[in-house]
Amino acid sequence: MKQINLQKLQNKLRIKFLKLGVQMLGPETIYFSEDTKIGKKVVIEPYVVFGPKVKIGNNVTIKSFSHLENCRIENKVDIGPYARIRPGVILKEGSKVGNFVEIKKSVIGKKSKVNHLSYVGDSEIGKSVNIGAGTITCNYDGIKKNRTKIKDKVFVGSNSSLVAPLLVEKGSIIGAGSVITKNVKKNSLALTRSSQTEVQNYKRKRK
Repeated sequence: MKQINLQKLQNKLRIKFLKLGVQMLGPETIYFSEDTKIGKKVVIEPYVVFGPKVKIGNNVTIKSFSHLENCRIENKVDIGPYARIRPGVILKEGSKVGNFVEIKKSVIGKKSKVNHLSYVGDSEIGKSVNIGAGTITCNYDGIKKNRTKIKDKVFVGSNSSLVAPLLVEKGSIIGAGSVITKNVKKNSLALTRSSQTEVQNYKRKRK
């Protein structure tokens, strides 16, 4: 009986949002909460789940297999596919969260991008920031959660680890593959990378 009531509620919510102009590609696969709020010209692809307290602005696209809860999505934002937006997240206008990205208790600034395979937690990211693939914020030290602050127009290279507490100033660049443990000054290049070793004419041992 409980399952039947749940299905009735979901069908009611889907019809409600369709009437409000939300474009759903496969509405029977999308799950809403009763308090979900959605603006105008929103596109939702199949297999998206809205947990409690989600507010979506206008001109937003949410791609397949994404999960959102207790977050605010502003206008002209792209999410997914396979994105997880956890509680306490604000995605500012024009920002983008791509595939296999998890965001928790963070603000992603206007026109900033976290496109692939990244974790951003307990962070404040400014405008026009690029977070490279495989980047993580190391926010938990085993005792408490620490914050990362990244200011406007920062470029973070792929496969970087940002160890909080950390401040990355405006216009700076983090070299790919770096582990950053100290604050980075404005318009600086920061990188931590061991020297590459190469043995010429190397032959593998055979059994």
